[in-house]
Amino acid sequence: MWGYYVALAWRSSARSKALTALVIALLAFGVSACMVSYAVFRATTSDPIPAKSSRLYVPQIDSFGPTINWNGSEPSPVLSYTDAIALYQARKASRQTLLYPATWQMESDNRLIPAMPLSGDAVTADFFPMFDVPFRFGGGWTPTDDTQHASVVVISRRLNDKLFGGQNSVGLEIRLDGKIFRIGGVLDDWNPKPRFFDIASLDIPGIFSDTGDIYIPFTRAIDMKKGTKYDLCPSYSTDLGISDWDKYLRSECVWIDAWVELVTPSDVERYREFLRNYAEEQRRNGRFSWAPNIRLRNLMAWMAHEHVTPKASNLSMLVSASFLLIVMVNVVGLMLARFMRRAPEIGIRRALGASRAAVYRQLLIEGAALGCVGGILGVALTLLGLRGAGALFEPSIARIVHADASLIVLTVLLAMAATVISALYPTWRAAKIQPAWQIKINS
Repeated sequence: MWGYYVALAWRSSARSKALTALVIALLAFGVSACMVSYAVFRATTSDPIPAKSSRLYVPQIDSFGPTINWNGSEPSPVLSYTDAIALYQARKASRQTLLYPATWQMESDNRLIPAMPLSGDAVTADFFPMFDVPFRFGGGWTPTDDTQHASVVVISRRLNDKLFGGQNSVGLEIRLDGKIFRIGGVLDDWNPKPRFFDIASLDIPGIFSDTGDIYIPFTRAIDMKKGTKYDLCPSYSTDLGISDWDKYLRSECVWIDAWVELVTPSDVERYREFLRNYAEEQRRNGRFSWAPNIRLRNLMAWMAHEHVTPKASNLSMLVSASFLLIVMVNVVGLMLARFMRRAPEIGIRRALGASRAAVYRQLLIEGAALGCVGGILGVALTLLGLRGAGALFEPSIARIVHADASLIVLTVLLAMAATVISALYPTWRAAKIQPAWQIKINS
């Protein structure tokens, strides 16, 4: 029976080629616009570390006070050196890491490779196990190396390929800012999008850029007086005290990302209470003159709070959904015209004993068949649209947008669903046709 209805749909489409082509074209353009926007939205909001995102938290402490309007009553997204070190040394989480992005001038013993600036992060030892960072060779350093301010470095796979031809380089040395560092590990392919651990320190294009090539101990970077360009000071002067490193570290400038791993809800509540008590202690000591103002958000809540999804992506979703709605309204009119032109045929079928339910099945299956064809064309237009995503979005974002099997299937299903929904009213009108009236008119 289903095959029979599909055959009827095919013959009906052959009799009204123009209407059929218009329905299919409208659906294809409407659905493809939605799916291109959805692909970008999905890429920018996906969980970068789904196995652990619910256990990774960002602690915030207000060290500026209410006189400086950060974002309503929100504390700054990064910490001052004083607060970061205090949280790190308290060891109130199963794992914790401090980090900040920086750039180093790298030199190699290979004379064929010129000196070059390389970006990366200064991190503590827990960074690698906390974020499930994979290694191709070697591994990260230990907390003891942090304590001893060791001159050890972890490099990316692409840097290892460039410097050492992809060979195991563990134990070899490179120079960073003129200092010798021993390679302790080489990362495997690891390039999470977004670059979630640096969200608070980077702008939107930077969040979706590639991860750095250099990771050195946080304490060693502090010894090297390695600053970051992503700081904010109460006076809004980005170079406050930077000429005097010790003064800079003692200042209220905020520039350090902090992460903690908390396994259970009770761990989360205990850590939140610890933050509140710490802020209260700073108030009692005279450093703060305001009530404790702290936050503790897990990774996905943090991404939402930091508005990781570009505004252009949200806007394009709204525009494309509106366009699809307009398309569906037009398809309703076209389907109504298709079905009502077949009123004599439907009337005769009803007179020969076909029930209204049979008419419903026939016409809705016809709509689904048109939607399937429109969806297939929509897939082609979606793939074409994804190739042109760079014209609407930052190149770093456009690079991470891709089509997969789920997107293709969803495109076809959306087209079929949109057509069936659009066909409901025309089908209802067609099923109400009176057989006797149609026989009388055509007799």
